[in-house]
Amino acid sequence: MRSRLLAVTFEAHDPARPAQFWAALLGREVIEDAVGALLPGDDAQLGLRFVPGRAGQLGANRMHLHLTSADLDEQQHTVAMALKLGGRHLNVGQRPEDEHVVLADPAGYAFCVIEPGNAYLAGCGFLGELTCDGTREVGLFWSKVLGWPLVWDQDEETAIQSPRGGTKVAWAGPPVAPKKEPNQQRFELIPAAGDQQAAVDGLISLGATRLEIGKDGAVMLADPDGNEFCVRGTDHSPAGSPIVPG
Repeated sequence: MRSRLLAVTFEAHDPARPAQFWAALLGREVIEDAVGALLPGDDAQLGLRFVPGRAGQLGANRMHLHLTSADLDEQQHTVAMALKLGGRHLNVGQRPEDEHVVLADPAGYAFCVIEPGNAYLAGCGFLGELTCDGTREVGLFWSKVLGWPLVWDQDEETAIQSPRGGTKVAWAGPPVAPKKEPNQQRFELIPAAGDQQAAVDGLISLGATRLEIGKDGAVMLADPDGNEFCVRGTDHSPAGSPIVPG
């Protein structure tokens, strides 16, 4: 039984700050529930969730987001808006000739504003890609889990995308740095047909490892690269009052 990707979860000391930052940057609402702050996606754009936990750490995170630009003015506008909202420039060793801009959000998570004319992300929407550290095996695993076809499979690098298009999810291939502690970012799934146990059984049959059951009833598992992810027991939208981005 397939699962649906509800969101990518980010831990943060103060989840409200990055939630408001990304809501304003992406033009989304924030929905608060017992788990944290959710910025719902749609059929073509990835959802984001922010929960209490550790802050992002440069070099220790296995995921980061790529935002696209239609032209140079839009790229500059996105960067300026991100800085105004509380983001900051980040040096990760990029070269002077690189055209993308690397920033960090208020929780310390890196993201890139990609230059215009990037053919690989054409048509993916503003939130163009979630790029991850990971092996080809884990890319194939997530392709099967979500039913998303491979749209890139070269030199151990893989990428998948919903059949409806939108945000790509990519893995950069080896070498993958060893894990020293649980990830601060993880996928949050819900059963496509509402049966949590059947979804968990299906994930294990594809190569996942069961870890534990959380206090909220979510089942925590690990993918073939050891990345934690959770399966929640319902596909209902979380209750809560929308917070209008400022």
